[in-house]
Amino acid sequence: MTMPFYVPPEQLTKDRAEFARKGIARGRPIIVIEYDDGVLLIGENPSGSLHKTSEIYDKVAFAGVGRFNEFEMLRVAGIRYADLKGYSYEREDVTAKGLANAYAQTLGQIFTHEMKPYEIEVMIAEVGNAPEDTKLYRIQFDGTLRDMKRFGAMGGMEEELTERLVEALADRPDLATAVRLATDTIEEVLETTVGDDDWEAAALDRNLGRRKFRRLTPSEIGAARA
Repeated sequence: MTMPFYVPPEQLTKDRAEFARKGIARGRPIIVIEYDDGVLLIGENPSGSLHKTSEIYDKVAFAGVGRFNEFEMLRVAGIRYADLKGYSYEREDVTAKGLANAYAQTLGQIFTHEMKPYEIEVMIAEVGNAPEDTKLYRIQFDGTLRDMKRFGAMGGMEEELTERLVEALADRPDLATAVRLATDTIEEVLETTVGDDDWEAAALDRNLGRRKFRRLTPSEIGAARA
């Protein structure tokens, strides 16, 4: 009987993590920024139908980078989770923290037990009634859950994007300034020029009604960058 090939658990975990990071790094980045009236989620996305940002529930939004089919499965599962919890209890019981914990458990289980880890990272945002109530959570491919403060970047050139944002972001800007800062940062770091139609941007606006999520049009993005 042939003995199975043995790989130390430490090496297997390291190889899985390296594989996932390489896949994520090939993706176009997304930046999430708190602005004075909510949260902006923005990134380059030439597709008009395959969205990388989405509404999950009334005041909770989702952003994903990496393999679209993998983070799309999480997005759909998150909507079902939120709908069921909001229906069974109260709408206020649906929170970014609860959803982030569920995603972290799912991705951790996949990373540990499946043959191939998911090549994705996701960000969950929740806008509160006041700026200090806003929540940002980042969930990595291995289920690591991080509480972000004021902004976050995911995808290719993440470290460079984060360094630029740390230098440029002094306080919560208005929406137009946040759009201009995010788009300029991505273009400068990636050394590219992106047309207004090739950006995907959405906002959680605390001044809206029950549903806080809205998408920004190319004309709004262009006006903010002018």
